[in-house]
This record gives sequence, structure tokens and C-alpha cells, in this order.
Amino acid sequence: MAKMFSYPLTILFFIFFGLALVIFHPIQWICLNLFGYNAHKRSVSILNWCLMGCTRILGTRYSFQNDQNIPTDRPLIIVTNHQSMYDIPPIIWHMRKYHPKFVSKIELGKGIPSVSYNLRHGGSVLINRKDPKQSIAQLEKLGNYIEEHNRSAVIFPEGTRSRTGEPKPFRTTGLKVLMKNAPSALIIPISINNSWKLLRYGKFPMGLGSHVKFEVHPPIEITEDLDYTIKAVEKQVVSGIQFKA
Repeated sequence: MAKMFSYPLTILFFIFFGLALVIFHPIQWICLNLFGYNAHKRSVSILNWCLMGCTRILGTRYSFQNDQNIPTDRPLIIVTNHQSMYDIPPIIWHMRKYHPKFVSKIELGKGIPSVSYNLRHGGSVLINRKDPKQSIAQLEKLGNYIEEHNRSAVIFPEGTRSRTGEPKPFRTTGLKVLMKNAPSALIIPISINNSWKLLRYGKFPMGLGSHVKFEVHPPIEITEDLDYTIKAVEKQVVSGIQFKA
């Protein structure tokens, strides 16, 4: 029954979601080219608040628990599990004062209104998974960028989305490159739950009534033993994932 109701609601959702992307594309261009970085950054934050609002058509609720005292005067590396593309708007909105930038696959850098423009011009990096040399160079670029400007880099070390919510082992290379190039960064682990339920039936129709939860864990300092640091971060992220086999 729920799946039957999801068809018309999904169509309505995609209409509003697409309109938001199309409307904010020229807004982003105007903000960046006429008013600079800060105006563009605010437009991206508002866009992602609107995208979260679009998912409420599907009955989606959000909880973002952040009881941590996170500084704004040093770079951050935000490390989280990955369950769907709908992980991203809440992170951009709720972590907006930390200027989050993303590590994204190169295919998203063109063809998507608003999204592609922000990825190309907002400080994020696009990596080609088939070209390790290019990927590492882009990760080094992002690490240097957040180190210099006290921004935050968001990385999903699992590599691909979990379609059932079950956590996947971390791939450590990208995280190590970021840590080496942003040595003063503080690592912020975040656990995401139930985002995968928005895609429980695949891309169409969307899942209804999902309660997507984010939990920000205590920050972790980078140590000389990067493998030890990554294991500690992974343990923290996984501890907050509510998965039942």
C-alpha cells in the first residue's frame, strides 16, 4: 500500500526538486560572479535547505544531533558513512558555518543544474575513480585548501553507498591524503541512519516516511599513526549506525 501511494508523491517530489535545482542555478551564478564566495556559499546553503524541504513531500523527517563544541578557526575533516545522495543536503545545511566541501565523483561535475555548478566552483573536488593519480592530486588540492582557509572537507570513506544501511569497511587512501595535506585538521565523525530508506524501492518510486538521523560524535585529533587514527574514526562512525542484519 505504501509503495502504491509513493508513485504520485514521488512525481510531485521530483517536480519540486528539479525546480529548486533549476531556479538556484542562475542564483548561484549571480551570487558568485557579482558578490563573491560568501554570497555563493549562502545560496548553496539555502538551496540545500530547500532540497530537504522537497523530501518532506515524501514524509521524510530529519534529526541532526550535534552536541559537540566544534571550533571554526581550524580546518575540519568530516568523515561519515554513506547511504544515499540525500545524505548531502542536511550536512551542507546543518554544518554550514564550517563551509563543507565534498569529494565527489567526476561524473557529477556536469549536466546537473546547481549541483554541478557548485561542485566546480564552490571549493569541492571531482575525482576520477579510474585514474588514481588524478584522484590523489585532487585530494591533495582539497587538503591544502581547507588547511589554508579553515574550511571543512566531507569524505565518505566507504567509497560507495550502502543500499541497506549496513556499514562498509573504510577505504583509507583518500582519508590519509587529506590528513597529510591538512595536518592541523580536526576530524569530525558523523553517523547517518535511514537515508537509504528513501531509495528502498530504487530510484523510482521513492520511499515514504523515512526518519533520517545524523549523529555528530566527539572530534578526534590526527595522530602520527594515521592508521590508528582512521581505525578510531571508523569505530566511532560505525558505533552510531543502527543496522540490523
